[in-house]
Amino acid sequence: MARTTTRQAKYDVTARQEPLRERYRHSPGDALITDRGRTVAGALDDALHAWAVPGSQDYGVEWELGIHAAVGGLHDGPNPGDLLCLALASCMDSVIRMIANRHGVVIERLEVDVTGDVDVRGTLWVTQDVRVGFQRMRCMIHLETADGTDPELVQRLLAASERSCVNLDTLREGVEVAVDYDLG
Repeated sequence: MARTTTRQAKYDVTARQEPLRERYRHSPGDALITDRGRTVAGALDDALHAWAVPGSQDYGVEWELGIHAAVGGLHDGPNPGDLLCLALASCMDSVIRMIANRHGVVIERLEVDVTGDVDVRGTLWVTQDVRVGFQRMRCMIHLETADGTDPELVQRLLAASERSCVNLDTLREGVEVAVDYDLG
């Protein structure tokens, strides 16, 4: 399926990143950013749907969320597990594109397919010896570069992408997550 965008097709990633790299060397605190995702309820009496809103600014994008049929949902929209897989896929895709751009690698085709396995007995409290979260995730990268691209350069690109993907690192290494409640 062909995708179109109204954004400029070509950017020079090096020209965009070098001033930032220099700034962060001298002012490390400037490199700390905060991403955001939130949900807003549609009908409050609907336990099987909500709306996901990405980002801290208004992008004008919202996704209706559904619940997987395996836990009693209707499976009529993306579920939170799908969004977690999508977060990893989109992060890996963007990192590969940016590093390829920095090193002059022309990408002919790129698709990142992330799947994750969950034993839902954990979340449904069927048994306490099954963890609630994903037991396993797989990230398949389908990459085709322009004819004549040095295979060693492609391997370095992929290794650098694994090293630079924020979401991959977060999932592999874990992160402290604080949960607070506003019961007002």
